[in-house]
Amino acid sequence: MNIAQQRLRTQCIAGPGFDRPGDVVSWFGAVQAQDYTGALWALGLRTQGATEALVEQAIADRTIVRTWPLRGTLHFASAADVRWMMNVFAPHTIARHARRFKQFELDERIFARCTTVTVKALEGGRQLSRPRLYARLERAGVSTRDSRGLHILWRLAHDGLICFGAREGKQQTFALLEEWVPRAKMLRRDEALAELARRYFTSHAPATQKDFGWWSGLSAVDARRAVEIARIAVEKKPVRAARVRSPHVVLLPPYDEYMVAYQDRSAALDPRHAAAARNGIFSPTIVLNGRIVGTWGRVETKTDVKVSTRLFGTLAAVEVKALTAAIDRYRDYKRQA
Repeated sequence: MNIAQQRLRTQCIAGPGFDRPGDVVSWFGAVQAQDYTGALWALGLRTQGATEALVEQAIADRTIVRTWPLRGTLHFASAADVRWMMNVFAPHTIARHARRFKQFELDERIFARCTTVTVKALEGGRQLSRPRLYARLERAGVSTRDSRGLHILWRLAHDGLICFGAREGKQQTFALLEEWVPRAKMLRRDEALAELARRYFTSHAPATQKDFGWWSGLSAVDARRAVEIARIAVEKKPVRAARVRSPHVVLLPPYDEYMVAYQDRSAALDPRHAAAARNGIFSPTIVLNGRIVGTWGRVETKTDVKVSTRLFGTLAAVEVKALTAAIDRYRDYKRQA
């Protein structure tokens, strides 16, 4: 079995999948969630019989949390894991952004004021959208213009103060992490490094230490230490032996772990198609037997979802049938929401 097909199995894209969206997130440790609707589908396609409503319910039920636990980028994390991830990994990310804060004239005094305002606005279980939270900060004399507000919220999330709450219509909301997520076991730094490495290599193998460093945002020294503590033989990590039945076609969202979690993506993407597939990261892609063969898009109406495709080559009749089944699966996931 080649690398791409092994990853289909370990990432649970091929095979039976999980019973609940929260199980998917726990398996990975963290799932990239920069593109919100795409991230919902990333969990849905790995969950048996999932609908978009089912995945969003896991967020509303506080089983999974959307915040910035790794490398300063939005991810879904399990409620049981998010606190130790933020506690151990966020300080390093904050330190790396010191120059950016200075460019926006944001210092500790201002962040302290933002903390006070935000706690007062959200305490008692309240959830506010970004515009409403910005309005509270503006009334307190804190400018949120020119992306300044985004950097403020990003810092407050890394401080462990806020996270995303449930969606109100099309608006994302924020809540106090202390109120939103129940307290869970905290890990010491070495325990956290080892646990993160175990989660990554279990769910992403085969992968390298450099892949892990990229995915986690850890320094090369910390990534190496994490692997050593976890006692993982990264090149020989066993994967599920069952072969992927051919033809196997799946529609992947942008930023899916299948592509974004590795520095070297050539196992799944022919360099000739890298530009058309936007490196396999920034566009939704069509994957056939582990390889990207095209891109796709959707148009939603009140009653239906239309999926368009752009293939890089010609598919055999049996492959077209598998693609049609993959499209139908996505449409069912959306229509039953």
